[in-house]
Amino acid sequence: MEEIYELRKALEEHRYADAFILIEEMEEMSREDKINKIDSYAVILLLHLIKQEAEHRTTRSWDLSVYHAVRRTKRTNKRRKVGGVYLSSLELQKIIAEAYPPALKMAALETFEGQYTEDQLAKQVNRETIEQRALDEILSESD
Repeated sequence: MEEIYELRKALEEHRYADAFILIEEMEEMSREDKINKIDSYAVILLLHLIKQEAEHRTTRSWDLSVYHAVRRTKRTNKRRKVGGVYLSSLELQKIIAEAYPPALKMAALETFEGQYTEDQLAKQVNRETIEQRALDEILSESD
């Protein structure tokens, strides 16, 4: 909240250049917060998609986790007042790709009671298919 105080002070003192710098900083902080949240949801989404593909099954809990991660990602990415989204599909694709390794690590611990390493599990699933499914789920119109 210090930034808001500094912004107010800069405006009151007619230091508009400083005010614009503060606004840019606050916009960047907000965007980084959105990216961090979306990354967290992407890890959870990918974790469950990996588990589904590896075990060739699903559970209600996994389905609910997929639904929740997709819903929260869409909500976080949506710009409510001005419309549109914070992150483009290309940016979302990049975040999904970056989220895959930690999701695979978690999935290796959870699938088949942890009997496979990350490398062994990676050979049992198709990374590109899983990443594309995650992106398609996020970009779909339905909730």
